Amino acid sequence: MTTYTAQPIGAAVLEELRATDDAGRRPAPLTDEEGGSPLRCCLRRSEPGERVALVSYAPLRRWAERTGAEPGPYDETGPVFIHADVCAGPATEALPFTNAHRTVRRYSAQGHILDGRMVEAPSAFDETFTKAFAEAFADPEVALVHVRAVEYGCFLYEVRRGQGVFRQ
Repeated sequence: MTTYTAQPIGAAVLEELRATDDAGRRPAPLTDEEGGSPLRCCLRRSEPGERVALVSYAPLRRWAERTGAEPGPYDETGPVFIHADVCAGPATEALPFTNAHRTVRRYSAQGHILDGRMVEAPSAFDETFTKAFAEAFADPEVALVHVRAVEYGCFLYEVRRGQGVFRQ
């Protein structure tokens, strides 16, 4: 069975986003008094009292810079929470943010959307999610997938073809 790795936003990109986000704004860090914000730097929810920043992030644009893709109108910019300061990244290989419905969007090597699928949670989530990734990567045109929140459409993380493992 093929397995996959949820990719957080990379350290170099996080450093840039903490200075100026992808919409050209300087972040305004805040203390998350209640906790629970989905952090894309370490793929976990914030703890009460942690300093976070809500920044604009363009995941396809960043990916295209590394690969030479040209996503055109699929180049979306949206809000993501990150730690306001450097963090250690993910502490586990567990698949993050599995407590709600998610959308798995399939993208070509050019950065164009090929398809999407909603993954329902939480009952048979691991099996359903594994099937969604297997279906996505069975198509040789799929270069990566984005996992997004259904309720807001926010980017949560990406999974690339041929990378590592996740565990539930």
